Parts: sequence; structure tokens; C-alpha cells
Amino acid sequence: MGWKRLFSLSNLSTAAMTVFLVLMLVNPSVKAAVMQGLMKVGLFQPGVPEEVAPDSKMAPDMAFADGEGKTFTLSSLKGKVVFLNFWATWCPPCRAEMPSINSLYKQYKADKNVVFLTVDTDGNYKKAKRFIDKQQYELPVYVADSRIPEELLGKSIPTTLIINKKGQIVYRQEGAADYGNDRFIDYFGKYIRK
Repeated sequence: MGWKRLFSLSNLSTAAMTVFLVLMLVNPSVKAAVMQGLMKVGLFQPGVPEEVAPDSKMAPDMAFADGEGKTFTLSSLKGKVVFLNFWATWCPPCRAEMPSINSLYKQYKADKNVVFLTVDTDGNYKKAKRFIDKQQYELPVYVADSRIPEELLGKSIPTTLIINKKGQIVYRQEGAADYGNDRFIDYFGKYIRK
């Protein structure tokens, strides 16, 4: 009788829920997978304005480096639309939004008027590149080669910005979002066509 009570449905479901919650707390991959599932059902949608933002604040300049040590500045990208994402490999929300960023990148990678900058905030290019390769993403990886201005990255990651062709910040999202949804793709496309 004691064993039946120990293995009752409510005890087993409580144990399973406890294990799941512990895994979410200690394993970033589990938390990221749960967040990806929630994105698929419509949660974590980026806050997209109804209309293209009017002229906005200029993006401060900063430098980036790729895996070969080549550096460039944000100001050198004027004339292009920049999708700028600050992230880290250990960050579950960052991991959760990566598939949608990769999907968006694949749509626009051939467009010479668009630049995607996925910037590892830990400054560890090799680790970030290994993560991207392991997940089979096509995203380019960069690290900051100068101080990151607060106007670009506040106190939380992921943070994503769109910088228009004039060098103005026209979109900012702190926290995970699904950038593969039609509403965001349309919004992003308006800046490319402008």
C-alpha cells in the first residue's frame, strides 16, 4: 500500500515538474528550448510600431572585429540597414531568439544594403563561433573592438537594434523576440526599401 501511494499519479507528476523546473534553472539549453516553443505559439513578439519611425537619434560609433581580426566601425556602414544583436552563449533568451535571427539573416544575406552584426558581449569570438557552428546557423559573429556605448546596449541581453541607412537607431528591443514573424519582416523591409 505504501508503494502505491509513493508512485501515485500526483506524486509522479510533481516529481516530473520539479525535475523540469530544476533543469530550466541550471541548463540554458532547456530554458532556451522552452522559450523557442513559446515563441512558436506567439509569445515574445517584437514590439513593432505601426509605421516606420521618423528620424531618430544617431547611433554612437563603435568598433567591431571578426574572427580574423579585421575591424570596422558602425559609422563605416552608413548607407546600409544594420541589424545589430548583442548576445552571449550562456544566455537562454539569446539562444531562444537565434533561430529567428538566422531565418531573417538567410532572407537578406544577399542584399548588399543590409548588414547583420551578431555581437558576443563576452568578447570570446571562438566560443561564440563554435556555438553558431554547432547550431548550424549561418550568422556572422563579431566581438566589440571598443567600448559598447550605453545607447546601444543597456544592462540586459539580448538587445537588438535596427540602424537605418542614415545611421539612426530606429528600433530597439531588449529581451528575446521572434524576428521571423511576418510583421517584423515587413517592418524591417521598409527600411531596406527606403
